Amino acid sequence: MAFKSYIMETLDWKNLPFGYIKTDYNIRCFYKDGKWGKLEVSSSEHIDIHIASTALHYGQEAFEGLKAYMGNDGRVRLFRWEENAKRMISSAEGIRMASFPVEMFREAVFKVIDLNRKFIPPYGSGASLYIRPLLYGSGPEVGVKPSSEYTFILFVTPVGPYFKGGIKPVDMLICREYDRAAPLGTGTFKVGGNYAASLRAVEYAHKAGYANAIFLDAREKKFIDECGPANFFGIKDNTYITPKSESILNSITNMSLVTIAESLGMKTERRPVPVEELESFTEAGACGTAAVISPISTIFDPDSKKVYEYCKNGQPGPYTMKLYNKLVAIQSGDEPDQFGWVTIVE
Repeated sequence: MAFKSYIMETLDWKNLPFGYIKTDYNIRCFYKDGKWGKLEVSSSEHIDIHIASTALHYGQEAFEGLKAYMGNDGRVRLFRWEENAKRMISSAEGIRMASFPVEMFREAVFKVIDLNRKFIPPYGSGASLYIRPLLYGSGPEVGVKPSSEYTFILFVTPVGPYFKGGIKPVDMLICREYDRAAPLGTGTFKVGGNYAASLRAVEYAHKAGYANAIFLDAREKKFIDECGPANFFGIKDNTYITPKSESILNSITNMSLVTIAESLGMKTERRPVPVEELESFTEAGACGTAAVISPISTIFDPDSKKVYEYCKNGQPGPYTMKLYNKLVAIQSGDEPDQFGWVTIVE
């Protein structure tokens, strides 16, 4: 308890960055001879990896991101961890890795939270405990083929809110110069290669003065795909609209927002969204685990020279805020979990 008190006094919970802070323990598990071993606890921040591992040479790597929240009642809440476990299995199958079982995923998540409880930010700080599962090919292969050995690692770090001082609208740039992923490729899986492929476009947008790049479909450059590392949504006529595509990640946040929108009496549509439709939206945003929702203030299209505007006086629209407030209230326990999404970590 004394050391927990020390952590509470030395960490400025209300001013935490959205970045890495060392915690005490992480969880590891190894796949060899066709089966997973037992969960192991480590205090090291480093890994010993073979120089010929398939992760390093052929990109056999997948990861997830989820958060634990401290409620006003002193109970720790996890948000839809099962969906993260299932998505990691999908990613593993997509790049031919050994899948990490759902029940072992649950055991690892609960164990790593329990071992690092003193790093869970207090209720009301706006911060949370970020949980990062990682799965990669650790066996040596020189030929291009799946590994015979895999490593699962789970670490945590306390993170501040994505937006300091409250949710803030951002400006986006449509990028036709680069693609994040191709149809029927790895775009639907949460693998590191997709994020590496997005870096040129993100850097391009930043240099032009924008928060992020909006990717179009790689085949025709006619439809909206993703907003940097997040899913896109637009709102008009009391309808929440989000792209349907063969090359975007199925966001758990987006999936949740669709359900919340319907519970609030909105209609929802998941379908191809042509660039021209941007003109008809009254609100737009990007959604994901990190920021929950990043309201979009403007989108600039370099080809047409059009600027699409969605925020008046620099403030997010009413639908966006209603969706955001409802979701974060469920995550923190401030509102009843009517959808059965939250798991209490005893």
